[in-house]
Amino acid sequence: MKEEYLRSIQLKLHDLRQKGFYRILRAVEGEQSHRVKVQGREVIQFSSNNYLGLASHPRLKEKAVKIVEEYGCGSGASRLVSGNLNLYEQLEVKLARFKNTPSALVFNSGYMANLGVITSLMQEEDVIFSDELNHASIIDACRMSRAEVVIFRHRDAESLEGLMKTKKGCRKLIVTDGVFSMEGDIAPLPDFARIAEQYSALLMVDDAHATGILGKRGSGTVEHFGLERSVDIQMGTLSKALGGFGAYIAGDDELRDYLINTARSFIFTTALPPAVLASSIAALEVIEENPGLRERLWENVRFFKPRVQALGFRITRTETPIIPVIIGDPHLTVQMAKMLFDEGVWMQAIRPPAVPEGTSRLRIALMATHTTEELEIALHALEKVGKKLGII
Repeated sequence: MKEEYLRSIQLKLHDLRQKGFYRILRAVEGEQSHRVKVQGREVIQFSSNNYLGLASHPRLKEKAVKIVEEYGCGSGASRLVSGNLNLYEQLEVKLARFKNTPSALVFNSGYMANLGVITSLMQEEDVIFSDELNHASIIDACRMSRAEVVIFRHRDAESLEGLMKTKKGCRKLIVTDGVFSMEGDIAPLPDFARIAEQYSALLMVDDAHATGILGKRGSGTVEHFGLERSVDIQMGTLSKALGGFGAYIAGDDELRDYLINTARSFIFTTALPPAVLASSIAALEVIEENPGLRERLWENVRFFKPRVQALGFRITRTETPIIPVIIGDPHLTVQMAKMLFDEGVWMQAIRPPAVPEGTSRLRIALMATHTTEELEIALHALEKVGKKLGII
């Protein structure tokens, strides 16, 4: 029996290699920045979600070190046992103010936040309406909730409303990414909010890739559209533009209390380390006090995106610092990523199941800390490799 099990693993790995879906880990040496050292070589980083460069910001590091000296390294237990450090209260008050909601609750990751809120709120007799390109954590949470899951076409309000009309007499939840991490586009939240209101559905937005990026204050997609009173549940992460680790759910007071008492991914996990909480508090302060960081990021987008298109590459309908270059064939995508790496430019190859079959791509993520010179180096490398492989 054991031999059969091992053989099945070997066959699966062989199949992944044949399809071009096999993945490996690369060791990054030192801090996350716009330039990183990977396996002994310095490259310009275009694969990170560290959009504002805060992962290596001096203020975050200083705050984390200071808190370690005061609080130690670990939290010791789950929040409902003895791990509810007073730093949590400081962070959640700041998050609620940042998101313009009555309350916020911190989770250990975006995956755990989505899992906790969706499985707590939705049961077998309920219906969840989910965008077809939603993040894997939403997909898994929908499945684990045991509710009926109805998939609507990507960003398609007409598709959503047509499906919504077929479901009556049940509790309904519409869930969507705010910014789609592999497409770079933004959900049409005003349309979704109208539909949610008309059909008495809850509306939940995963703002992992919009927190710190969109909106006048950088609080995300909901602020970007001015829909603070129309979105019931906002999820966001502390691990992307905020440069740290963890996630949050923002909403009303009753939602917070309910999740504390019912969300298994909140109840049955050790609380975050003190340094992580402290650096997240510092990150929110930096974002609030330095809007120029966000503007620098958008300047880089305005510089880089049209030049990639002018080279002849096919990109998605991106509206954000995420610029996916569609290659199609997974083997060719991996080859291009390797050749770019050899040129000193790190752009990650993304393949199924992270994206649909036939849409393998380079996912280019811009940072506020990229210099114009670094962007020009990347464009030159893209042109050189793209022509050599016959892609442009």
